[in-house]
Amino acid sequence: MRSGRDLIEATKSFTPESRVRSWWYVLSTTLVMIALYALAWQPIVWPVRLAIAVLAGFVTVREFILYHDYMHGALLRGSKLARFVLYPVGVFVMTPPRVWKETHNYHHAHTAQLVGSNIGSFATMTLGQWAEATPAQRRHYRIVRHPLTVLFAYFTAFMLDMCLMSFLRSPRKRWDSLLALLVNWALTAVIVWKFGAATFFFGFFLPLAVAMASGAYLFYAQHNFEGLYIQRREEWAYDYAALRSSSYMPTGPVLGWLTGNIGYHHVHHLNPTIPFYRLPEAMAAIPELQNPPATRLTPAEIAANFRLKLWDPEQKKMVGFPQ
Repeated sequence: MRSGRDLIEATKSFTPESRVRSWWYVLSTTLVMIALYALAWQPIVWPVRLAIAVLAGFVTVREFILYHDYMHGALLRGSKLARFVLYPVGVFVMTPPRVWKETHNYHHAHTAQLVGSNIGSFATMTLGQWAEATPAQRRHYRIVRHPLTVLFAYFTAFMLDMCLMSFLRSPRKRWDSLLALLVNWALTAVIVWKFGAATFFFGFFLPLAVAMASGAYLFYAQHNFEGLYIQRREEWAYDYAALRSSSYMPTGPVLGWLTGNIGYHHVHHLNPTIPFYRLPEAMAAIPELQNPPATRLTPAEIAANFRLKLWDPEQKKMVGFPQ
């Protein structure tokens, strides 16, 4: 079984993209998303409008994956036109390019390290660290990992953390975090004032809230699941972290389309320059990628993932909070 550089080399044959195929996915997804938002603006019966808004949110997840792949250099590498199309997506969904690229690249380079992996990801404490933490530190940790924090990611992970806090930490460097915040607030004010609260709710807020809650949970479950292994920094290995600390999330064709194959997360972490549409191909062709830890989008497994809070170094597994 290959590992380390040999295994990463084996994935490189899947990094070439088809520019035609990539542009088709970008343009078609963008047009579908815009059309769904436009439909959600229409004063139609609320159950239909609700369904359209939720679907618009899920398509926004796919649109974000295209932006995410472009930022990794996996999609439309070096294309200024793609940047013109996709950078506004990052601002719209409050994942501005500067802070996203900085924190997400750090996350890839430090996945599942016992110290430092909280940048660009959910913080993970050990049982020992929890025992030594102050009440304020414990309270903050509980809030960060609470299901409601993930559910309301529009406000918590995106508006507060990715935009407001990132700008306050480095105003000159992360000016686009303020831009994303101001664009979101301006659109909110204009839509409510000009078109009313119902249009704002169905045509703007609900799709984004669905997209951000879905994206936050996908990210949470991809690095917080039964079978996760966390390494000490001195023994950390990139390929092992990708294959044993990033989950595989089986989906059907519909969810696979909506989530841009992000369920093949272990493959993506091993080589983030593989275009999203080639991830299944890479997993099918490389035997070392075919037995990853998995988690599923079932209510039981979602609840089980949220119960995992702390790393137990002795048992080498995630456990819940001590009673």
